[in-house]
Amino acid sequence: MNTRTFLKLAAAVMGSRFVAPMMAWAGADKITNWAGNIGYSTDRLESSESLEEVRAFVKKQSRMKVLGTRHCFNTIADSRDYLLSLKPMEEVVVDNAARTVTVGAGVTYGKLSPILHDKGFALHNLASLPHISVAGACSTATHGSGEKNGNLATGVAALEFVTAAGDVVKLSREKDAADFRGSVVGLGALGVITNITLDVQPTFSMRQYVYENLPLRQMADHFDAIEASAYSVSLFTDWQKQRVNEVWLKSRMEKGQAFDAKPEFYGAKLATKNLHPIAELSAENCTEQMGVPGPWYDRLPHFRMGFTPSAGKELQSEYFVPREHAVEAILAVERLRDQIGPHLLISEIRAIAADDLLMSPCFKQDSVTLHFTWKPDWPAVRALLPVIEKELAPFKARPHWGKLFAMSPAQLHLVYGERLTEFVELANKFDPKSKFRNDFLNSNIFG
Repeated sequence: MNTRTFLKLAAAVMGSRFVAPMMAWAGADKITNWAGNIGYSTDRLESSESLEEVRAFVKKQSRMKVLGTRHCFNTIADSRDYLLSLKPMEEVVVDNAARTVTVGAGVTYGKLSPILHDKGFALHNLASLPHISVAGACSTATHGSGEKNGNLATGVAALEFVTAAGDVVKLSREKDAADFRGSVVGLGALGVITNITLDVQPTFSMRQYVYENLPLRQMADHFDAIEASAYSVSLFTDWQKQRVNEVWLKSRMEKGQAFDAKPEFYGAKLATKNLHPIAELSAENCTEQMGVPGPWYDRLPHFRMGFTPSAGKELQSEYFVPREHAVEAILAVERLRDQIGPHLLISEIRAIAADDLLMSPCFKQDSVTLHFTWKPDWPAVRALLPVIEKELAPFKARPHWGKLFAMSPAQLHLVYGERLTEFVELANKFDPKSKFRNDFLNSNIFG
């Protein structure tokens, strides 16, 4: 398949994100993930629409997993026994006084965000694609961008889940700090999340500008200033020609936060039209750029709420490195440009603030992420991942839980340290008979 064909495949799906897959692209007779590269190990998929239905189902099973919007590129949600969908659980309850919103496990950010905006509220951040479930995104520490913005899980104020015994557990940041900080990024290992309560803030408007061809040297010399220039900053690169292809700057419009869009930005030129992260593709489904004002939920993602992307074949990897080593890590990967280039669609570099959630890759560490959207050539990607990880090893890079990595369980335990042991103890407390574990979790966490 040539590059043009790959670009067409990517047009509808740039924004999804891929730890070892099940390997061949799944056939039509299997339940698959969104991208189609994973065929789940069972076709026994049930659905629940209430807390009592969830409790009854969980009690009956010896092994099971919850299946969300299927945006993970690995087998973290796979089961050989039963899969449970909570898509019908779409209740949204806004508490004006507490400045929180409680959402059912089936609610996506795309559904929630306009509701909040209409009631005068906003979330602190969103991922690049809005079509993911709140529960699934928080459980895997999915993130947006912005050096002062934590990942999406940092917006969780409380959560409710059903344990292996069918009991209902409610944890909050204020009352249950120890168990709470280990449960929010729970990787599906503690129980079945039935609702999540998020912090909200007054709604706000944003503008988005894109610059093209930022010289790599300028990026390296002024990285901190570039990251501080807007509320959310994304750098898109194919690692070629000693430059960053596009810089996406999303700024809030409040006094003192607006971005002053000059014709040039550290040597990059202001775009004269809307752009897709892959410049050759149509920007039709991207959020509005060119400084046009719009609500937070229609600027923070890269792709529009109203656009429902079709499934497409791609692989994805992402690594979190400490902020203080960001430039070194970027330049280390750039030196692999000749190896990476033939197999890559695009990379994205983002900054995320530190948090205190046990299994978050940003635990007590301001981070920068290096994300790779690959062409669907698993043998080539499988060969490249150890090469990239070797270059990032001096920086103790942590992989995204829902994407592809080659890192061994021993290496994972090294970069996550004692808190992984603490998480295992918490999982044993809520799931002593391993009902919610699968091959992925047993290998990478509990092995």
